[in-house]
Amino acid sequence: MPSSGRLAAWLALWFGVALVAIFQHGPVPMYSTRTLAVAWEMWQRHSFLVPYLNGAPYSDKAPLLFWLIHAGWAVMGAGNGWPRLLEVLLGGVELLLCVRLARRLFPAQAAIAYVAPLLLMSFSYAFEFGLQSMYEVLLADCVLMALLALRPGPGDAPPNPVGFASAVALGLLAKGPVMLLHVGLPWLSGPLWQPWASRHRARWYAGGTLALLGAVAVLLAWALSASAVGGEAYRQQLLFHQTAGRVVDAFAHRQPFWWYLPVLPALLFPFVLWPRPWLGIAALPLRRDDGLRFLVAWLLPVLVAFSLVSGKQAYYLLPEYAGFALLLAAAQVRAPVATTSRWPGPWPLALFALALAIGLLWLPSLVAHGTVRSPMLQSFATHSRGFGLLFVLLAALLATRGAELEKVVLSALLGVLAINTLFTLTWWHAFDLHEASAVLARAEAEGRPIFNNEGYNGQFTFAGRLARPIDEAAGPVALRQWAAAHPQGVVVTYPKTEAEARACPALHVQRFRGVWLAIRPAAAYLPPAATPCP
Repeated sequence: MPSSGRLAAWLALWFGVALVAIFQHGPVPMYSTRTLAVAWEMWQRHSFLVPYLNGAPYSDKAPLLFWLIHAGWAVMGAGNGWPRLLEVLLGGVELLLCVRLARRLFPAQAAIAYVAPLLLMSFSYAFEFGLQSMYEVLLADCVLMALLALRPGPGDAPPNPVGFASAVALGLLAKGPVMLLHVGLPWLSGPLWQPWASRHRARWYAGGTLALLGAVAVLLAWALSASAVGGEAYRQQLLFHQTAGRVVDAFAHRQPFWWYLPVLPALLFPFVLWPRPWLGIAALPLRRDDGLRFLVAWLLPVLVAFSLVSGKQAYYLLPEYAGFALLLAAAQVRAPVATTSRWPGPWPLALFALALAIGLLWLPSLVAHGTVRSPMLQSFATHSRGFGLLFVLLAALLATRGAELEKVVLSALLGVLAINTLFTLTWWHAFDLHEASAVLARAEAEGRPIFNNEGYNGQFTFAGRLARPIDEAAGPVALRQWAAAHPQGVVVTYPKTEAEARACPALHVQRFRGVWLAIRPAAAYLPPAATPCP
């Protein structure tokens, strides 16, 4: 049985890797910068009930993450170090909760409590997205706390309705009613996996219903108080439009029913390329093990429910990653030795690492011969060979025999850190809005209004510590009308090409994601400008 010291060492390694990765570069637009913008505007306005974005009440999200950011800022000041450290701490809490849930579900198999957090810390997509100042890791913690309240001890222990209500209330304050999908479905199927619930169905459903009603009452207490301050339009958006718009007829991220099926393999990387746990899936005694029945009752209905929801994003499933890790851990631990011994380790993953290494080593030559024209890949080529050598070593490590789990986990952590480092060294400049935000901060200090020539997502607000809203509208007609009304103002545009970005004098020009960003005086768009700006 693996010692607790070994698990602690792996948790410490993950913590170190996560800290290095999250502090390698600044907040990424639009996810992290929008969250920080809302937290900053609330902080600046002393508005701790109503979130604000660009001067208007922000109804998309509930306030718990912003409150946690404010708690750190109250001690450390309003910088961007605490929000990043907070995300790593929330990820560490998720790993510890995963260990605790494994011990509750599989008390006789201590190895699962060792394997599951190692798998959870190694999912590449979850690791990278966990570096964003977003709501899903906090939501995942709330989901796991709620599930632990439904299973407060191994075997026949009754549920903890107060703990369940508290965790659900926190989840609702973290990301709204979607919390009910994550935990309501496994609660409804409780008699299928909870021995106490199967004998006391009426008490199970009565206690759970009261707990859910109490949690919803907490959310409504905040929502009604906030809407009383934020106004009627905010109330309508907060109480009706947001949830209905995502569930019934998505106003954003609309996808077909089957969309998650082809996405799941990428979400389960790198373990989708490790044969051992998948060979063990068939050996799992689902009918005889209530821990396994719990995982199926949690993961399968939630996946179906999110498939039925109109709006879909890959990160919506992040709160279920602990469940995926527990299921794969159980399969890996119970994989029949006779079935898996003939497989030479995680060879598909080793081949993938080798293919990635060859691509990184070859990339500079392809760029030199003009075969690769992508600006991003051209930028990667400036540092790719060193990272290619690293992936050669990882492929060799994965091809050796023995200690499969540890090799996969170590390779996953080092691999995702390497990719994050390569991005930071080569392509981060296309996401870094620090200098652009400083230009806009100077304009605001001079009393000049600012116009963003598309929808504004707060990408400059926190980095520039902006205190006033930015006007926003899309299209050249709106731009010129605004410039005519504000000739002393500053305009932010997003040209598609460098030639368009540099077609006339600008205060600042840079590549921005897949396009360009140009900041110009509004007068550049008015006659008698010598060269009309695009």
